[in-house]
Amino acid sequence: MAKTGEIAAFALGEKKTAMVNLPAQFVTSSTADMKGQKYSDLVDYADNSEKTSDLNNESMNDLIDLKEQFSKPGYANRNSAVTETHPIFGSDKLNYDNHDISVLRKDLDEAQKNGNNIHELAFSIRGDWLVKNNLYDPETRMIDQNKLKHAEQEVAKTLINKGFNLPLGEDENDVVWFGVIHQDTDHLNMHLWFAKKSQETRPEMVKQEGRYKGQPIGVIPLEVIEQAKRQFRKQLMSSQELRRHQEILKGVGGFKKEIIETAPDNLLNDRHDKAIKQIYDALPQDMKGRWQVGNAHLTAGKGKMAKANQLTNQLLDDLFDKELKPEYEGFKSLAQEYDAINIEDQGVMHKGQLKWSENKEEELRKRLANQLYKHLAQIEDISMNDIDQQMSELLRHVKKLDKGGYVDKTKIASNPQEKNSPSKPLINNVTPNSNHIGDQMPVRGGSFNKISRLWRQDIRAEINAERQFLRNQKKVEQEKAQDEYESQISRGM
Repeated sequence: MAKTGEIAAFALGEKKTAMVNLPAQFVTSSTADMKGQKYSDLVDYADNSEKTSDLNNESMNDLIDLKEQFSKPGYANRNSAVTETHPIFGSDKLNYDNHDISVLRKDLDEAQKNGNNIHELAFSIRGDWLVKNNLYDPETRMIDQNKLKHAEQEVAKTLINKGFNLPLGEDENDVVWFGVIHQDTDHLNMHLWFAKKSQETRPEMVKQEGRYKGQPIGVIPLEVIEQAKRQFRKQLMSSQELRRHQEILKGVGGFKKEIIETAPDNLLNDRHDKAIKQIYDALPQDMKGRWQVGNAHLTAGKGKMAKANQLTNQLLDDLFDKELKPEYEGFKSLAQEYDAINIEDQGVMHKGQLKWSENKEEELRKRLANQLYKHLAQIEDISMNDIDQQMSELLRHVKKLDKGGYVDKTKIASNPQEKNSPSKPLINNVTPNSNHIGDQMPVRGGSFNKISRLWRQDIRAEINAERQFLRNQKKVEQEKAQDEYESQISRGM
């Protein structure tokens, strides 16, 4: 990123960089104090042309180190980077006048005096993304600054309240923050600076060991920064773009639901008997009741579950190629379409990084595999009971034969009531000392139908729980949006 020497002359047609980046940095008060720097130097009054004339003519990367920003008075609202007379904004107003700036400077001085860090995050936004979401017109070079500022107001809450072990401020008035939009580089930059005002005394919020023991925590976890980026993008998306994202995700979820619901009937049929028996035989008996894929890939090839996992993956390949081919192809196609959106938003994938579609497919396969293992354990219990019952009948008839009676072994039934009914095949190759099912698992008839029914019941329960969770979450979001809207109306924004 570099200065353009012009306002809102953003680069277009870029492919390799993320649509929205969010680098973060912080400076401790002791570092600033040693250099004679003041947090309040970041902002100055609107008539700062003389103070920033050298800065305005510099050719530099706009996202300069925070330590350097203090040495350039008025860096935040320098007139070469902004288009508004009062470009600074905060939690309560979109344009701070000179009085507001005076209050802001006092709050920043208080934060520094009390030994607190100052944090900066900068949303670097590609011109293509701004155009797509109706935030920038490259012909007129106009940007929707109010919409951008509203989005940062919301993201600031996330970073301040969730970026640390506890909310940064001990109450809503204990944090000072401000932002500004800079337009003099080939990407639009939205800066956000914030600091706690009162002295930090909470143990959870200070370093407990090391060189900086006793100083406030400065690093914001990466997952919080990623959450802030997602929140920022979602708030600024055009309704058309947001609807496209939602339709793809809804489609992926629909195909996934259909695959999970229909898997039991399609797996537990004659065509897959042999494959399921091989999986059963490969499951480690000393882990009975704990058969899970775990964190490993189905194709990892390591650990006690490796062989069963690999066989299950092959079974799923067969299932997705035959019985569930349309559903699987629909799932995969839409998931890959969302990959394109992610790459467009986040830039080129890092080496070894899984695509979104690959993560979703792995989640699906693991879920189906774990469900199969769970119900194979139930099949085992029922089947072994059947084996014990049939072995008991077999031994009873053998004893009769030993006493001189003649028994036609081809007519032996598993219980006396079955003698006059059509015969059922016994388990092949089972001996009293065998711990395994022989050539054929007793998975036909009642046992297999019962397991299939239980499996479907479990799946329905899971899906109903997920639906209820999503309904509750949507209700909370709607109520929150309404509260925020009413709050904005009351503030006259």
